[in-house]
Amino acid sequence: MSEDYRRNNQSTFMVEQMVLIDIRKFLQSMHKDIKMYPLPDIDDTYDASLILSTRNDWVDMINMKMIGRFDGDEMVYHSFNCAVDDPHNYYPKEFLNTLTPNGLPPHVLKLKIGCPVILLRNIDPANGLCNGTRLIIRGFQKNAIDAEIMLGQHAGKWVFLPRIPLCPSDDEMFHFQSKRKQFPIWLSFAMTVNKAQGQTIPNVGVYLPEPVFSYGQLYVALSRATARSNIRILAVPAVEKDVNKGKKKNRSREWHMHTRASEAEAEARKALTLLACKLSDPPDDSWPC
Repeated sequence: MSEDYRRNNQSTFMVEQMVLIDIRKFLQSMHKDIKMYPLPDIDDTYDASLILSTRNDWVDMINMKMIGRFDGDEMVYHSFNCAVDDPHNYYPKEFLNTLTPNGLPPHVLKLKIGCPVILLRNIDPANGLCNGTRLIIRGFQKNAIDAEIMLGQHAGKWVFLPRIPLCPSDDEMFHFQSKRKQFPIWLSFAMTVNKAQGQTIPNVGVYLPEPVFSYGQLYVALSRATARSNIRILAVPAVEKDVNKGKKKNRSREWHMHTRASEAEAEARKALTLLACKLSDPPDDSWPC
């Protein structure tokens, strides 16, 4: 491992893991049997795992929590924003900085060495830099980011990511057109189910605070993993911001569940009664037939 890695990353364990992974990929590229070359245990958790959810706000929440717990020094990149055809400055930069349209990186991009990211634009499809490609951050420069492609045909290839001008894909979201110059990446500890279509991920976690809202969404999430044993699902009710509203909603939910349980119990008793009446020959006086 080069000295640049050790200067940019203070975590000795992560540096060792990077070296071991690079050695393993090099051996695999030479079609060598990995079992013939005893290597220490390699932690592939950040390299082969992904959390899937259905909404962007849940994905952003998970990504921000994960990057906060990730080891290493944080690097912050700010974007340059402007409105198209705005000579009177109706939309100042301070306002544009607060917006994060779909498909664009945030104004404040926080990254760390070794964290996984996803590419948001097609930069060089011939070399594996396509929209949706997952990469690992390897180094920081002033106007470029060193990264390594994580999965796919070009796995292990090192690339340089520049700042590029980006425009929102959905023009109907705002009544004006804007442009943002930023690195076309975003954290990918977690990803939306729609964004993960077509990818194969060894270990998948599915986070569902609420049921899926689109047909086939659950199938897409579960079919990303390579085996059924590599899937974990967490389905919990969303946390309510207002405590009082949350209590009312929980009470209402409990009442509905109790009512449905009572109705189901009544139907079950009725079905058992009719079955007992048919089986009893002659019917007993205790059965209301």
